[in-house]
Amino acid sequence: MQKGQAEALFPLLEEVMAGVWSWSDVDAIGVGVGPGNFTGIRIAVSAARGLGLSLGIPVFGISTFEIVRGWPGGRKLISLPAPREQAYLQGFIGSEPAGGPRLIDPARPPADLRPSFGMEVCGYRATEIAKAFDANGYDTDTGPNPGLMAEMAEDKYLQSTAWPAAPAPLYARPPDAAPASDRPPVILP
Repeated sequence: MQKGQAEALFPLLEEVMAGVWSWSDVDAIGVGVGPGNFTGIRIAVSAARGLGLSLGIPVFGISTFEIVRGWPGGRKLISLPAPREQAYLQGFIGSEPAGGPRLIDPARPPADLRPSFGMEVCGYRATEIAKAFDANGYDTDTGPNPGLMAEMAEDKYLQSTAWPAAPAPLYARPPDAAPASDRPPVILP
C-alpha cells in the first residue's frame, strides 16, 4: 500500500482472526522490524508494541536479515535490496549479529567488509558482492516470508527466559530528510 497503512492494519488483523482466534488466544506477537519502508515499519512496530502492552504479552522483533538468514548456523553475510541500486548488509555468526547493518554499493563493496574465512554471502546480489572478496555467494530470495517469520517469533517466545526488550525499527540508512537550512524565525517578546 502506498497510503493508508495505519488505517487498514487493525481491520485487516480483525479480518484474519475472525471466527478462528480471539485476542485472548494470542500468547506473543512477532513483528518485522526492517529494514524497509520507513513509515510502514514504524506503523507495524508501534501497533505490535501497543497490542503487546494492552494484552500483557511479549512482542518479538524479527529483522528481514534474520528471515533471509534462515535458521541460525554458520557464518553469513546477508544482503538485502536497498533504494537506488544499493544493498543493506549485516553479518551473522550463528544467531548473533556481527556488527550493525550497513548500506553499500554492491558493485563496489568496501574492503573492510571482507567476509571472514568460511563466511557465505547470501541474498540480494550476493554473488556480485562475494566475487569482490573471492568468497562464496548465493543469490537468494529476499521477499517476505511470513511463515518463517512466525516460526522464528514462536521460537524466540519458547526459548525466552525473560521479557524481551520492546522491538524498535531497524534503520540501516540515514533519513532522506535533512534539517532546514533556513534560519528560524525571530521570536518576539
